[in-house]
Amino acid sequence: MPTIATIGPLTDTVLERREREVLHSIGCGLRDDEIAAALGIPEDTVAGHVARILAKLGLRDRAAAIVHAFDCGLVVPGDGPRTAGPRTGVGRAAGPKVRISALGPLQASADGRPLKLGHLRQQAVLAALALCAGRAVSQRELLDGVWGMEQPVTNVVPVYVYRLRKALHTGDGPHSLIEHDQCGYRLVPGAAEVDVVRMEELVVEAGAAVRAGEPAEAVHLCSRALDLFRGEPLSGLPGPLAELERLRLTERRISLVRRKSELQIRLGRLSEATAELVALSAAHPLHEPVAAMLMRALFRGGRQADALTVFDRTRHRLSDDLGMPPSRMLRRTYEMILRGDEASLGLTSTTR
Repeated sequence: MPTIATIGPLTDTVLERREREVLHSIGCGLRDDEIAAALGIPEDTVAGHVARILAKLGLRDRAAAIVHAFDCGLVVPGDGPRTAGPRTGVGRAAGPKVRISALGPLQASADGRPLKLGHLRQQAVLAALALCAGRAVSQRELLDGVWGMEQPVTNVVPVYVYRLRKALHTGDGPHSLIEHDQCGYRLVPGAAEVDVVRMEELVVEAGAAVRAGEPAEAVHLCSRALDLFRGEPLSGLPGPLAELERLRLTERRISLVRRKSELQIRLGRLSEATAELVALSAAHPLHEPVAAMLMRALFRGGRQADALTVFDRTRHRLSDDLGMPPSRMLRRTYEMILRGDEASLGLTSTTR
């Protein structure tokens, strides 16, 4: 039996050495008879140790003991336990870097190999951790964000985290990608690449390029950010958090297309801008700022009649679907195009 490394202070002070060895074995998935054989003690003695471990740690059953063994750092997903010696490299993950994508159906992969993330509620827990990268998420936040008003009758969060640790473990290193402390759970910093984080980094870089007077580079960076989207963000995931993030990230994508189109128009790349705005307007026919930008792009391309048609189509959709008239902004765009007032159709600044 390998030597047990120093673990969490609660487990260290409450459990005796033999009990820690038994808990370690439970965390590795061994049955009582296997633990007895590994430790060289009778099976009924193992059963007594298990009962005392549950009582001392206030755990409900063996499944809760397995989760506790992972949360306190005694074992990690994979075939073997921690080895003896100090715990070095805490906060870092060895082996292939895991990539998590939320800008579409939730996916995770390691070295291009897709990872199985389990059912949708479990995926929603991972999505919450990925979208809150850099900070711990409490069990209460996870329960409210993933289940909302339909709270589970049992404490399933640690069980889902345990399963996710196994799913995300690449097998090439000793460290879990999800760590636990008194504040809750979080992804180990630097252990996974999250596409939402990368998208926001590219948006910042695009803003810097604009301020540096490099609009073509800014267009390129916006394109790279948009390429990360693979459909509806967090498609199919349940819970209030996923729903809010779907709305936020969808609006983020719309904002990115608008910024890119503004830059393309300024660079004289009208056909490219118009094509993207046509597609965006078709996907979001009630989004008035998109309709207004498409109208301006068409007008600048010498297509005044098409620009006015966009207004009529949007006006009818607003009336039929929402029972409301066009906004003042959209009406003013229409009036300026109708007058041919090109000077008043200047684009807003892209600097943020």
